Amino acid sequence: MKTEALPQTDSIQELAQFWDTHDLTDFEDELEEVTEPVFERQTVIPLNLESTEAEAVRRLAEAKGIADAELIRGWVREKIGAR
Repeated sequence: MKTEALPQTDSIQELAQFWDTHDLTDFEDELEEVTEPVFERQTVIPLNLESTEAEAVRRLAEAKGIADAELIRGWVREKIGAR
C-alpha cells in the first residue's frame, strides 16, 4: 500500500531525496507519457568583452544580486522586446 504521493516540486534537491528512497514502479499508475519536449534547448553565443567591460558587468550584476550572464540576458531581452 502506497503511503506517499509523487512530490509536486521543482526543487532538484527535494526530487533527488525523494527518488533516493522510492521506486518508480510504485507509482506506475500515476505516470503519463510526455510527447512534447520538456526542456527548451538554449543557444550559447560567445561574447568577447574587454577586461574593463567584463569587470563592470560583474560589478553591476553583483550589485543586483544576480549572475553576470543573467544581467546580460536581461539586457538582450529588453532590447528585443522579449520581456
